[in-house]
Amino acid sequence: MKISLKIIILLIFIYPISLQKLQAEEKIKIGLLVPLSGKQGDIGKSILQSVRMAINKIDSPNIKIFPKDTKNDPLKTLSAAKELELEGVKIVIGPIFNNNLIYLDELKDMIFLSLTNKNINNPKNVISAGINASSQIRTIIKFKEMNDIRKTIFLIPNSNFQEEVEEAILQSKIKLKYVHIYETNPMELTKQIEKITMYQIRKQNLIDEIKRLEDSNEENKEWKIENLKKRDTLGGINFDSVIVSDFEEGLKSVFTSLLYTDVSPQRIYYITLNQWFDESFLKEKSLQPLYFPSINKENYDEFINDYEKIYDEHPNQLSFLSYDLMGLVYYLVYQNNFEINKKIFYKKNQFKGKVGIFEINKNRINHILNFYKVEDNEFKKIF
Repeated sequence: MKISLKIIILLIFIYPISLQKLQAEEKIKIGLLVPLSGKQGDIGKSILQSVRMAINKIDSPNIKIFPKDTKNDPLKTLSAAKELELEGVKIVIGPIFNNNLIYLDELKDMIFLSLTNKNINNPKNVISAGINASSQIRTIIKFKEMNDIRKTIFLIPNSNFQEEVEEAILQSKIKLKYVHIYETNPMELTKQIEKITMYQIRKQNLIDEIKRLEDSNEENKEWKIENLKKRDTLGGINFDSVIVSDFEEGLKSVFTSLLYTDVSPQRIYYITLNQWFDESFLKEKSLQPLYFPSINKENYDEFINDYEKIYDEHPNQLSFLSYDLMGLVYYLVYQNNFEINKKIFYKKNQFKGKVGIFEINKNRINHILNFYKVEDNEFKKIF
């Protein structure tokens, strides 16, 4: 009888699998390509330690990890990957960064699970395992449907992530009022937001209405004028929500510009992409409520707690993803009778990890994510 997905995952992540239950005679060799030196060395170290945590959790003597230093350099990444090939490694977690993928198509018999969230123009033997824009937008679509949100604008910064987001919009078939590419320079950004929100028109509407009342004989006109003078603009806006595909200070700049043009989160939905629970947004009261898709926070907090107990330091965000990738690889190899080949990522499959649910199909990984809002100094789960 076929073992159900839930039982297998319990076996892998909760109950150790004994050696007697394993059918594989040889070691399961898994490569790890991360920067272990240089400016990004701390990220690589954190990923390596999280992979070791996952191996300890799986508790199988048949797994052997082969870490190699990429030095965050494409040529050194290729050289390290060739060393792994000589060791008999067929599947690799890493590299982390998209720029280190460019030469890996030379190693056609190897599979690379990159931690990048970019899918476009990757070599055919690279599978992007990061939280990609398509997965996030599909989660946003669910939120829009739940709240009958119909007039959404999508703001994308003019950056190297632009093409990825535009492709994800097409793939997801999200219904939008329009998409706007904005410049990240603060002066240009403010002018663009003013135009998008028709700020000058609404501001002039207010001036005109105050003047009209002043010249009129309407009852209670002084009271009306006094109330109007408390406002910044007058008139509606032609959208009910905005999705901003930016992060950290760039994201805050966009929302600050919206506030300046009198478009607050009390008037429309402020939505963004995965922010990895950036606690600086808890202090931004004027930007709340702020909505975003993300990984499972409860599991993320549990992982951080376990990691800090073991290593006495805070993990990098990507280490959480690499922890799950170790479990995913082991699960798929288990499903494939411990044989490693390209078809293990081609068949339609699902894996429930700490991040959430991984959907695997035709050498592509997507994530089924949760959805949160920032409000009242906390992250609140919506679904």
